[in-house]
Amino acid sequence: MNKLQRKILIEQLDKKFKKLSILDEIQIPEKGWINTIRTALNMSLSQLAKRLKKTIPSVKEIEEREANKNITLKKLMEVAEALGLKFVYGFVPKEKSLEKKIESRALRVAENIVMRTSHMMSLEEQQLSKDRLKKAIKERAEKIKQEIPKYLWD
Repeated sequence: MNKLQRKILIEQLDKKFKKLSILDEIQIPEKGWINTIRTALNMSLSQLAKRLKKTIPSVKEIEEREANKNITLKKLMEVAEALGLKFVYGFVPKEKSLEKKIESRALRVAENIVMRTSHMMSLEEQQLSKDRLKKAIKERAEKIKQEIPKYLWD
């Protein structure tokens, strides 16, 4: 993938993440979504079991597995269908966008590279000023951000 394609992909993903970011505020119910929705609908385990063509103990296990975060996406989709719902899942970057994630990581990597070089230069009595160090870090971070090399994630 070339730089332009990667940039467009990041922009497209960030637009999607922005729409999903509201979900970041939603708390998962203590007993899980399946149990909570079933209870809110006043639907018994038996009724949900019938819709899923499963036994009552199987449905109880599905609810427990979801509450314990040990359930497959496929199973969640099946239950959503049985409840007449649409299952949706996604990711939301902690830094609010991939762009910000790349920026912050590039800055850390650039700082490590520049400081390592600066240390070697100081051993040769060619130390850089603080302003020059800051500028070098910023320039290196910008270059890394543009290229997004694989070592960025090491």
